[in-house]
Amino acid sequence: MRLLLINPNISDSVSHLILTEAQRSASPGTEIEVMTAPFGVAYIETRFEALIGAYAAAQVAAEHHARFDAVVVAAFGDPGLTGLREVLPVPVTGLTEAALASAHLLGHRISIIAISQRIQAWYREVVESYGFGQRLASIRALDQSLTRIDGVQDEHLQALKTLAERAVTEDGADVIILAGAPLAGLARLLKGQLPVPVVDGVSSAVRHAESLFALEPGLARLGSFAPPPSKPNGGLPPAMVTLLENASHLRES
Repeated sequence: MRLLLINPNISDSVSHLILTEAQRSASPGTEIEVMTAPFGVAYIETRFEALIGAYAAAQVAAEHHARFDAVVVAAFGDPGLTGLREVLPVPVTGLTEAALASAHLLGHRISIIAISQRIQAWYREVVESYGFGQRLASIRALDQSLTRIDGVQDEHLQALKTLAERAVTEDGADVIILAGAPLAGLARLLKGQLPVPVVDGVSSAVRHAESLFALEPGLARLGSFAPPPSKPNGGLPPAMVTLLENASHLRES
């Protein structure tokens, strides 16, 4: 299969981290491509930044989805995921959704380790929107400035590990999710060093996308994820106009 991972922020170095972990996790024969947002912020922490990232992800998806069998929104918080699921003719998942699905199979109480304090409120809202609010033991986050977004693992490894250990001993976590594309691959590094399972969003998303493709579940033509109805629009990039037109045709077929 051919899998597109969209990094909704502008950090090419983070896209490299995503690609490295995705290639390690993918099944033989799965072709991986990572694309970086053409506009936006270096990394997403707030609701408004997520709004920008969602539009950037939508633009990338509209322009390139036709070459792929599934799409992953490769940022924790999954900006734009549910909207893309309405219009794309292929399965779509994201780092948060996939990590929660993996964690759900490994334990009951889930803790998320994040890279910044500001990011916690938005993460909590996303987790609750997926129906995992009552399963969330805690969100613990670094309380230090980040000099390089692609260097978080190297600069703060011990602090991240300590946060995960405290989530287990103090918050009762059965499973740890290491949140965010900048932490891609860290779960692989910490395997066996923590007393509970550790989940990575990128590897989870790759594997779940492969499963969705293999299951061939079909697409929604009715219900809340049915394609948007046809209506006048203006000022949109040509690829997005085409995507909306094709989606409305799918709805009518």
